[in-house]
Amino acid sequence: MIHPSHGVRIFVATRPVDFRKGHDGLAALVQSHLQKKPFDGAVYVFRAKLADRLKMIWWDGTGLVMAYKRLEQNAFKWPAIRDGVLRLDPVQFEELFSGLDWRRVTALETRPPAVAE
Repeated sequence: MIHPSHGVRIFVATRPVDFRKGHDGLAALVQSHLQKKPFDGAVYVFRAKLADRLKMIWWDGTGLVMAYKRLEQNAFKWPAIRDGVLRLDPVQFEELFSGLDWRRVTALETRPPAVAE
């Protein structure tokens, strides 16, 4: 399981993409369609026409990483298809990546203590 750190930004492209695209093709989509920077350290998630597949890319500081996942018996719970991008928090992403309904999950917001006791 991939666990993005707390500060990582995660963006989901809401429109399906051609899954024949590799690293460079997806990075170009991040730039041209999502209007984001593919080498900024954020995770960019893409869906296929078939809702049971996802691809994601991110820059790890040394290279562009791509991961692919196909669910065997179910489909991912995707946002409504429209032009644009949706931002998920790491907890919602973990649920999406697991095939669960991420829309039912919200991360707890906690503030660090002001002083140590």
